[in-house]
Amino acid sequence: MSSPTTRYLRRAGLSLLLALPLAASSVRVYQTNSAGDDVTVIDPATNKVVMKVTGIEVPHGVTFAPNGSRAYISCEAESTLWATDTKTGKLIAKAPLSGHPNNISISKDGKRVFVGIAVAPGAVDVIDTATMKNIKSIPVKGAVHNTYVTPDGKFVVAGSVANKMLTVIDEDTLQPVWEHAFDLGVRPIAFEKAADGSTSRMFVQLSAFNGFAVVDFKTHEEVARIKLPEEYKGGHAEGGAPSHGIGVTPDNKSLWVNSSIAEGVFVYSLPDLKMQALVKTGDVPDWITFTPDGKTIYVANSGANSVSAIDTASRKEVARIPVGEVPKRNGTVVVP
Repeated sequence: MSSPTTRYLRRAGLSLLLALPLAASSVRVYQTNSAGDDVTVIDPATNKVVMKVTGIEVPHGVTFAPNGSRAYISCEAESTLWATDTKTGKLIAKAPLSGHPNNISISKDGKRVFVGIAVAPGAVDVIDTATMKNIKSIPVKGAVHNTYVTPDGKFVVAGSVANKMLTVIDEDTLQPVWEHAFDLGVRPIAFEKAADGSTSRMFVQLSAFNGFAVVDFKTHEEVARIKLPEEYKGGHAEGGAPSHGIGVTPDNKSLWVNSSIAEGVFVYSLPDLKMQALVKTGDVPDWITFTPDGKTIYVANSGANSVSAIDTASRKEVARIPVGEVPKRNGTVVVP
C-alpha cells in the first residue's frame, strides 16, 4: 500500500523525483527535450535525473534567475515563457509572447528575459520577470534563433538563421546598436571575456559549416573562420548545422565546440585557438553547459536521447545520462 506522502504527490500530479530533497546550494543541469513535453533535471554530483518539469510541450530554451530560485523555459507549442520553481519544478507563471519562440537569455540583475522570436520579420521579446509581462518587442532583421547577454551584462546579442544576421542590442535602451551580416545563417554563439570583463571576441557557429567564425566585438568584424579537423568523421548532421553547440569555460581558458560530423566535442585553447582534443559523445551533439566550477561539461546528444557528462580536466566522458526526446538546449543553475 502506498504511503500518505506518495498518495499526496500523485494527487498533486508530481513525480516522485520531486520528493528528493535538495542539499544547500545544489547544482542542477536542466535539459530541454525538444520533441517531448518535459524538461529533465540532472544532479551533477551523481549524474542522475532527480526531477522533471512536466506538461511543457516542445520546450526550447532555458535560463535562470541569478539567485537560482526560478527557471525560465520557452514553450514553442504555446508561444509562451514559463517561470518554474527550481526546488519543486512547479509552474509559477506564464508570459505570452509575440510569436513562436526559440532560445532565451536573462539580464545579469534577473529583471528581464530576452526571448528570440523565430518567425519573420524577427524580434526579441523583453519579459519583465516581476510581472511576467511582455514589455517590449524589439524588431530585428530576421527570425531569431538564439539570444545571449554578454559577459559584462551590457548587451543582448540576437542571431538569425534565415537572414544570416547578428544583431547587438543595448540592454539599457533596448535599441539595436550594431549588426553584422554573414554569408551563412547564425547559429550558437560563445563569448570570450577581456581582462576588464568586457567581451573581446565572439565565436559564432554558422549553418552548413563544420566550425565557427571569430568576430572582434569592438571592431564588429569577422577576423577568422575556423574549420574543425576533417579527419574525424563518422557522424551526420541534422537540420543544416554540422557544428551546433559552443561554449567558453568559466575560467576563460578553453573553447568547447560540438561537431555532429565527428560525433563529439572539440577543445580549443584560449586565446590562441589551438585545437587540443576531441572528446567523443553520443549521436548529434547539439548544445553544451558547464558546471559553475568548470570541472564538468554536459553535452546534449539530440540524436541519442542522452546527455554526455565530460570531465574537463581529463577530457573523458564520465557518464551518459538517458533523458527525453531529442534533447537540445540546456543550462546550469545553483539552487539555494
